[in-house]
Amino acid sequence: MGKDGASIPDEEWERFLREAEAEAGTQGAPKEPSARARMVARRLREEPGPPEGWRTHQPARRRRSKGWYAVGLLVAAGLLLVALAPGRVAGWFGGGDGGGESAPLTAESERPDTPPATEAAAQLPTLEQPFKGSPAARWADGTAGISLPAARATGWMSKEQVEQALDRSRDFLAESSLDPGVLRGERPRKAIELINPHQQDVQDYLATAFRAPSREDDPLLLFSRFKESKVRLVGDVVKTRGRITFREGERGAVEVTADVTYVYPVVRAAEGSDEVARTIVRREVVMSWDDPAKVVVEPGTFSLVSYKTDTANGGCDTFGYFAPEFSAERATSGRGDGREVDPYDRSDSMDERMRDAGDTGCGTATRS
Repeated sequence: MGKDGASIPDEEWERFLREAEAEAGTQGAPKEPSARARMVARRLREEPGPPEGWRTHQPARRRRSKGWYAVGLLVAAGLLLVALAPGRVAGWFGGGDGGGESAPLTAESERPDTPPATEAAAQLPTLEQPFKGSPAARWADGTAGISLPAARATGWMSKEQVEQALDRSRDFLAESSLDPGVLRGERPRKAIELINPHQQDVQDYLATAFRAPSREDDPLLLFSRFKESKVRLVGDVVKTRGRITFREGERGAVEVTADVTYVYPVVRAAEGSDEVARTIVRREVVMSWDDPAKVVVEPGTFSLVSYKTDTANGGCDTFGYFAPEFSAERATSGRGDGREVDPYDRSDSMDERMRDAGDTGCGTATRS
């Protein structure tokens, strides 16, 4: 029925169909429908549909937008979680701080919640892959693994001066714990030059530590050294993971704290040695960049506030040089009398690590 209540005559409907079929079979470019066809088509469009039966059911139209809206919320939430906790999200998909040699980890911006995974710990290192089986396989090389915070004006220093102090603090770490000559046992002259020469107690420690090292005056508290006649480094890469932070210290000084773990792969010095061992050193150094108007200090140097070291496979009760053990020594030396420690675990602070160790002697590393 049309709006005027009249139905379309059968002959007119048949004529419309014949014309439509004829035009559909015409080759060439599409043509505009005839005036008659347009009129009939319009009348057909205006025809109301048949009345709906009282027992029939018309399914509700599917609302597509709701599903996409929910997916959009999930994607937005996922992106937010990745931005706030990338390390944790990576761990869900096998990209956590494990020992697998896959994509490098992002820089450490804060203390992790848990120790790295241990799935790959049974894999032994080789000369070609000295970090195999270690979480350090995914750590950065050298100073690239030591993250720096954004500088800001603090204490007596401007933003630019703080930035320079942070850079020079990392330079000290490089000269004391990464320099190839120092690692071979040479005196860390460049690192020592960055320490305030007017800090007499530290200067006394440095003078004694290299002349007659002892538990109290051990250069290993600040510097990494191996005796070249005993062991040599595998390759030229030291893996690192850690961060530098800063705050305002005493008398307006800028106090910089470096908490870094270093992983050194070594072999025996004898020609042809191929068994790789690793020495893992976590070291915290607190440096004070003092206001020269308030403290006697040479320009470009810092005063040492404190330094702590926790070492795995560096030798028990040895001073002056690290003395890593290999399989033969480990078979006869037995377990230490201290607690078990995962040397790759950075989820606890150095204060907690040192307090737990106490005076119990040499501990036992759960892996190397």
